[in-house]
Amino acid sequence: MIWPFTRKPKPETKSLTSPEDWLNEIFGVTPTNTGVSVTGSLALKVPAVSSAIRVISEAAASLDVSVKTADESQVVNDDPAYDLLHGEANEWTSGYELIRDLVADALQKDQGGLAWVNRVGGVPQEIIHYKPGVITVEYDQDTQEPSYRINNKPEPSANIIHLRSPFGKAPLSLAAEAIGVAHVMERHAARLFGRGARPSGALMFPKGMGEESVKKARTAWRATHEGEDSGGRTAILYDGAEFVPYTLNSTDAQFLENRKFQILEIARAFRVPPSMLFELDRATWSNTEQLGREFLIYCLEPWLRALEGALRRGLFLPDERADRVIRFDRDDLTRADLNTRATTISSLVASRTINPNEGRKWLGLQPYEGGDEFANPHINTEPKPAEKDDDATE
Repeated sequence: MIWPFTRKPKPETKSLTSPEDWLNEIFGVTPTNTGVSVTGSLALKVPAVSSAIRVISEAAASLDVSVKTADESQVVNDDPAYDLLHGEANEWTSGYELIRDLVADALQKDQGGLAWVNRVGGVPQEIIHYKPGVITVEYDQDTQEPSYRINNKPEPSANIIHLRSPFGKAPLSLAAEAIGVAHVMERHAARLFGRGARPSGALMFPKGMGEESVKKARTAWRATHEGEDSGGRTAILYDGAEFVPYTLNSTDAQFLENRKFQILEIARAFRVPPSMLFELDRATWSNTEQLGREFLIYCLEPWLRALEGALRRGLFLPDERADRVIRFDRDDLTRADLNTRATTISSLVASRTINPNEGRKWLGLQPYEGGDEFANPHINTEPKPAEKDDDATE
């Protein structure tokens, strides 16, 4: 019996000149159609990207964080996690810096923001935010349960704070094409104004002019009309040479509009109002407050929810999570508008929704005696004293 001939499959060859997606993820590189490989360091050189990452991470870290009971009725100030988040996460990192860096990593890296909780006797003593690559994460193919390694050594998931991005991809990776276009425009603008990448015109020489004469004329022109502080100088042409200026086409004339559009694209990717990236074309006095409210609701709130869950999983053991939660005070973002806060608190106290001491707590003031009563201060409910009868007195 003759077995049918089967060709042995040719081994697949791989090259670093065209790496696969998994290899790009290891090195934090995202290739784009612009020919620019977007990395974290390159993306941060685009002002719109660095501004978006800073405004989200710093806003989250600026909020007051507290440890509360499961029903959120009481603040637990004596919990070790409270001291780590409010004071020093470790000897060289504050709680503010830890939260800021975790959110910034989740915005830039597909694996998210990772930190290790050092426990002694089950009690967290410090939180260490390692540099990228020290802590690695792998997921179960069926359940997506993560497993962690520190310097290639297995680490229990209960000791890891892991802030993950939606879709398993960081906004920076999802917006790689928009960031690449913005970077190309930045580079083009730098060359245009720095080295004259787009010529303003052409020097036309007659046919009889020798090569040496052309070189000397070109060198003299560049010395007097190209580079810094060369504008306004008088052009001197000789031997029949003439200068033919170029006109701007429609694409060149709209270069600034194209750059503004890329800012909007990056703002969409990070879900940040364009006004917070200092793109103020559509910002007015009437809609700025609304844009700030949308930033809190649609951009920052999902990150705060994810951050609260990540900190709770990493700072509390499984049997402690039933009694403890971590909450950020969203009200901190509105404290700058004191007039609006005062009007809102006064209305809530007058409608007996809150008592005066609760309103004073929002302002960071101490309670006073009798302030726990739910009463309308604008209505005098005390009985008036009886009027005296002048005739009876006489």
